[in-house]
Amino acid sequence: MAIITDTKARSIKPTDKTLAHGGVSGLSLVASKNKGIGYWELRFTSPTTGKRRVIGFGTYPDVSILEAGKLAQSARELLTQGIDPLDHRQEAEKIKSAMPSFEQAARALHTDLSPSWRNPKHANDWINSLIMYAFTDLGSTPVGDVTPKHIADVLRPIWIEKAETASRVKQRMSAVMSWAWAHGYCSANPVDVVNHLLPKQEGKASRTEHFPAMPWRLIPEFVTSKIMAAQRYDSTRPLLEFLILVACRSGEARGMTWDEVDLVAGIWTIPAARMKMKQIHRVPLSDRALTIIEGQKGRHASLVFPAPRGGELSDMALTSFLRRHEAVSGTANRVATAHGFRSSFRDWASENEYPRDLAERALAHSVANKTEAAYHRTDLLEQRRPMMQAWSDHVTGKQISQMNSGNNVHVLKRA
Repeated sequence: MAIITDTKARSIKPTDKTLAHGGVSGLSLVASKNKGIGYWELRFTSPTTGKRRVIGFGTYPDVSILEAGKLAQSARELLTQGIDPLDHRQEAEKIKSAMPSFEQAARALHTDLSPSWRNPKHANDWINSLIMYAFTDLGSTPVGDVTPKHIADVLRPIWIEKAETASRVKQRMSAVMSWAWAHGYCSANPVDVVNHLLPKQEGKASRTEHFPAMPWRLIPEFVTSKIMAAQRYDSTRPLLEFLILVACRSGEARGMTWDEVDLVAGIWTIPAARMKMKQIHRVPLSDRALTIIEGQKGRHASLVFPAPRGGELSDMALTSFLRRHEAVSGTANRVATAHGFRSSFRDWASENEYPRDLAERALAHSVANKTEAAYHRTDLLEQRRPMMQAWSDHVTGKQISQMNSGNNVHVLKRA
């Protein structure tokens, strides 16, 4: 049977009653009482009840002849699987009526994930990035209706200019849509293919912004003239010098407690809970590091480097000190950061030919190679001790003083 033409469909009259579609068995354009308007119906026998049923697909020309044929063919395919297409539609409508919007899904997932995050700041950043960039355009859209185009439209304004932010937003949107897929609200994650709709970004390596670090040869002058030469006590100075000496992260030093320190053995043991990689880390303490700790006795019951009014010093206190004293970095027009001194130490270790393994363990870096990591049975504490003492001698200018004793010329590099 030939498929109905547009001319015939447009000229349908109430007296025509029905016009067979011609492409799918049982599909017809049924004339309405209003001249020139017809609606699509597929008549079928229910595989579950054996009764004759009718399912509609909308009116012509809102639903074209081609589209009606596709809808009817999909219904016929359900019938071959023993599924009643009318029941299937009603069930889908029930699911959709209970389907959360993208914002509702995001907030539900945020509530589920929050207990597993290390700190409240990360939890706030997670939801706030979606509030700022996604909810305005996508928040009210049912998750089952979200398409790759929706995702691309959210990301496009920040995709190039704010690549790191866009990457985080994309990752969080993907998590929301994965949650929706797991709950049966959608059949696929539209974020998986969104890159095909967006321009190519720069490689991550080329856009990564590292913490500004002071060149290691300049550190002795900075430490001796800006930290050690102070005439009065300032809680920030000993903390910053200690942090430089042991090449640790700011938070590890700021939260250091007396029960973590063994002054006799010269070891600082940082518990796993306070380490980024969640593994215990032992630090061999140089002579100068031990002297700094001894000088902190009696200032606080538990913290080694307390704030003037008690509690931990903030990372901003270190940043402010470095800004006030114009701590130069190797990056143009940027002041060195506390974290950047770890990079300074790593450069010093490399240029002075210390083994890579010792330097990486001193920084408590994880081993990327899983096979290699499996064979790490020791933290090489005693092998690291001479290296950390040599770094301390460099930082405090001890090596330079020894090498230049009897010489009035002051140099800032190791011979």
